[in-house]
Amino acid sequence: MSESVIVVDFGGQYNQLIARRVRECHVYSEIVPYTKALDVIKAKRPRGIIFTGGPNSAYEDGAPAISTEVFDLGIPVLGICYGAQLMMHLLGGHVCKAPVREYGKTEVFVDPASKLFADISSSTVCWMSHTDYIESVAPGFVISAHSANCPAAAMEQPEKRLYALQFHPEVLHTQEGTKMLSNFIYNVCGCTGDWKMDSFVEQSIRMLREKIGDGRVLCALSGGVDSSVAAVMLAKAVGKQLTCVFVDHGLMRKNESEEVCAVFGPEGPYDLNFVCVNARQRFYDKLAGVEEPEQKRKIIGEEFIRVFEEEAKKIGTVDFLVQGTIYPDVVESGLGGESTVIKSHHNVGGLPDYVDFKEIIEPLRDLFKDEVRNAGRELGIPEHLVSRQPFPGPGLAIRIIGAVTPEKIAILQDADAIYREEVAKAGVAQGLGQYFAALTNMRSVGVMGDERTYDYAVALRAVTTADFMTAEAAHLPWEVIDTVTSRIVNEVPHINRVLYDCTGKPPATVEFE
Repeated sequence: MSESVIVVDFGGQYNQLIARRVRECHVYSEIVPYTKALDVIKAKRPRGIIFTGGPNSAYEDGAPAISTEVFDLGIPVLGICYGAQLMMHLLGGHVCKAPVREYGKTEVFVDPASKLFADISSSTVCWMSHTDYIESVAPGFVISAHSANCPAAAMEQPEKRLYALQFHPEVLHTQEGTKMLSNFIYNVCGCTGDWKMDSFVEQSIRMLREKIGDGRVLCALSGGVDSSVAAVMLAKAVGKQLTCVFVDHGLMRKNESEEVCAVFGPEGPYDLNFVCVNARQRFYDKLAGVEEPEQKRKIIGEEFIRVFEEEAKKIGTVDFLVQGTIYPDVVESGLGGESTVIKSHHNVGGLPDYVDFKEIIEPLRDLFKDEVRNAGRELGIPEHLVSRQPFPGPGLAIRIIGAVTPEKIAILQDADAIYREEVAKAGVAQGLGQYFAALTNMRSVGVMGDERTYDYAVALRAVTTADFMTAEAAHLPWEVIDTVTSRIVNEVPHINRVLYDCTGKPPATVEFE
């Protein structure tokens, strides 16, 4: 890649969003932990560097930091929130507790003469989130923005191309934040914006062909968007050297296993070596009595690998295993930066220590979900497959709170099918990032047919999101929820209560476990 921007992670909750916003400007970006950042920056020589926010105080002993050498490399640096405070602290400014904490939408007054604020309104709304503030800027810096309670909301040293923002330009609450980041990328870093999906797909196919050579490849095909795009990309790269294995673990949505086989099997449109493995009972036995979410994920991840290894032995020598891992999987599993592990994804943090393949290939590892969909379109995958809503690798196991049983799976499959059917019928599916039913572990008293019941509660979830790193609960029409509720309690045995999840991400995750 000819140009890139490195995002140095100091533990901020929005680090993934920063990387996304850079990519939206057609410049490749990746997140690197501050502990390794200087070496990576020297090796990759990016066009720009962005410091993220973080929960610490820059002046405290042991706070995340980076060598001041980074400011002498001749590469533009933009510090955001903690990143701004750290830059000032390291370069001789003074950071301390703010007399007034700022949180939320704040009117900020900017200097339009700054390259960072070109074509930005002189008064603009920005998202503040800080208890510390920059009392005095570092020598050589000038203040280029302020708010009522923050005298140094932005500062810069244009000659060295060093810029700092106390607020968060990457979140949508900052009305002109995307333009500010674009100004940094183009006006300050001098990027050309040559990272586009068509070139990414073409380059990826070429690199895969070179890497694999005449080796044989096994692809873990779940039928979801990510693994489908990965499979078609590999098929275009190496053709019949690829075998796609679909493991029916019995945790799919209703009739979905049959649908996957119809699309990718011998009668489907793709010329793939396709193998379907019925491993339902095997997974049920492994999951029996297991309630802890992380343990479920790791069991499913390991069992997937074991099935693939067995199938590989039947095929013959297989050199590579392909998975549809995407960037949010990597970050949430704690492998992309300094962020806390949120959950282990079965194809990242859930892999066993020993895997009997020469190498695992993850061609989509650097892409966000919407970027994966665009890659699929570039590959010619039909829109109805590319735009389908995500489904987690562990399947319904992480939408069933507590122990997983075949009976609970059947209950949830029916409830979820009704929900998805009614949402589609009402024409409200467009704009939803994901919607599904989950079976809670709560049982409660109800009355049906003049008789007392003591059955499960099912929770309905629907979110709107652009990147699956943040999400908001969707405001579905009450008529739809009412219809779904009525159908579920009347048509699905052992459910007598329906709940609607109104929580965003954060503080929740999109999935329940």
